[in-house]
Parts: sequence; structure tokens; C-alpha cells
Amino acid sequence: MTEPPAGRSTGTESDPSRPTRILIVDDDPIVRSALGLMLGGQPDFSVVGEAINGRDCLAQLGTLQPDLILMDLRMPVLDGIRTTREITAGHPTITVIALTTFDTDDMVLAALSAGADGFLLKDTPPAKLVSAIRAVRDGEPILSPSAVRTLLHHVQADDRTERRERARARLAELSERELEVAMAIADGANNAEIAGRLQLSVPTVKTYVSRLLDRLELNNRVQIAICVQQAELTP
Repeated sequence: MTEPPAGRSTGTESDPSRPTRILIVDDDPIVRSALGLMLGGQPDFSVVGEAINGRDCLAQLGTLQPDLILMDLRMPVLDGIRTTREITAGHPTITVIALTTFDTDDMVLAALSAGADGFLLKDTPPAKLVSAIRAVRDGEPILSPSAVRTLLHHVQADDRTERRERARARLAELSERELEVAMAIADGANNAEIAGRLQLSVPTVKTYVSRLLDRLELNNRVQIAICVQQAELTP
């Protein structure tokens, strides 16, 4: 079995035994404290710091070297959308999860367009929030149910024919195996399920996902799934 060349990293995969280093970014000290207490008690997480706004977050990246950032979106000085965009551009190996009280259409789309790897609401039950953070860390796209509805509405509102042809043109540049992985992602399969379906190893699947992000010039698995859905390809 031949593996494709390595592409852009999609997460913290260099040392699975090391706790995931988490930076909490929120202007509300109560929220920061609650998240810190909840995540700090998890053996696979290490809360390495807090930031009160986007500018504070960016200033601490070099020192704290987080693997994953929980990013509030509405903050003074520098908001979470612009901060996420800067992190995606300058630190592509850092996973960013938008964690907010609000889930308006423009906010969901702006966060994902900026490169957020997940979109969750702050009122998500603690157990589900921890599980969702682990899933995003491991390369699985996680969105709140309302965020999914927003994406579907946005996709349906675009011109269908133009959207389909544009997406098909992008996917036509992929190899047969890359397309199979992309379609499996759109089908909601996680890395282990894709590996079993296509008879690949999980590390090989991760490499293909990374390569897809590079070739399609996308930021996360959610955007890969949207591209395949827009192309309206049949299995």
C-alpha cells in the first residue's frame, strides 16, 4: 500500500501520548474559569493559558504553543473571527473551535470561512462539550445542530447549477482515491470508518485528508464535505 506525500497537518498528531495543550480565549473571566476547571480535570487535556481577547491570544501563541484554542467570537479589541483568520494563516497546525453564546447565520458562516474547525455553543452540556472537543482534536468536524441547519440553508440558497459546476471542477483535479476519501468525509465517516471502508490504515487516511485540504485549498473537513455535497456526486 503506497501512501501519498504528506500534506498540511490537520491536528496534534506528533505525540498522541502527550496531553493536548489548550488555550482558552474569552473576555468573560467566569467562562474562562469554568472551562479551565472542566477541561483541567481531563487526563488528555492540559490548559496552558487564558487570553481575554484576540490580541492577547495572538501575543501568547509563541510562548504557550497551544495545540487547540477555544475561541469566543464576540470580544473587544480583536474579535474571534479575525483572530481565527490570523491563526489559520500563520499557524495552520493549531486547531480552533469557535465556542460562543450566539449562533446567528452570519456568525456561523464567518467562523467556518475564517478556518474554525468546529462551532459549539457555550450552553452545550459539559460531557458533550468535552467529547466534542476531543472529536475536533482528532480531526472530526463538529458543529452544533443549529450551525448545521445554517450551513444547509446557505448551500440551498446559492444558485444550484453554478455551485454544482464549480464544485465538480475542483473535485475533477483529485485522484480516484482522493475523491473516495472526500466522498466518505461527506458521508459523515470518521477516519477509522474511512480506513475500514477503503482498506487503508488510519495514518494513511489522515494523510489523504491533509492532502485534500491542500489541493482543494480548504481549511477543514466540514468544507470538504460541503464541496462534495455541492457537486451532487452519486456514490
